[in-house]
Amino acid sequence: MTAAQAAAPLTPGAWVIHCDGSAWPNPGRMGLGAVLTGPDGTVQHQISEATTFTGCNNEAELRALMQALQWLAQQGLAASTPVQVFSDNSVLVEQLGGHPAAPIARLATLFGEARQTLRLFPQAQVQWIPRHRNGAADTLARAALGLAPKAATPQGQTIKKRRRR
Repeated sequence: MTAAQAAAPLTPGAWVIHCDGSAWPNPGRMGLGAVLTGPDGTVQHQISEATTFTGCNNEAELRALMQALQWLAQQGLAASTPVQVFSDNSVLVEQLGGHPAAPIARLATLFGEARQTLRLFPQAQVQWIPRHRNGAADTLARAALGLAPKAATPQGQTIKKRRRR
């Protein structure tokens, strides 16, 4: 299933963003990934970029979203187009989805910039989705760091990690 098929826009005519970020190690180098799907359901743009500085996975995810929003704004779409964001990062969704939890001091400025950028759009929604429905963005974020895609886990199952001795 592609990112575009994973979640149809709730708002007619909306652009859909699936974003993800990786930090290796965490904190460490950051990889940003995003898939931007147009209102017609086709993928219009993808982001797969490594940063030149280090941070945590929450920061990487937030920076991936910011790049996607900035790309839409550069296309002249901000003032007239609703946007729907899907992320598997609960911190990002809590901070930007209207029910902010206690702020993360180190990322407060970046979250503020993201809120301000989201306000450029006539309507913006940020919604959490399970990790298995955000695979395309995750693959792009990991590829930016030279990491292989994560192995697929069947829905509803978990993989137990073996402890090293």
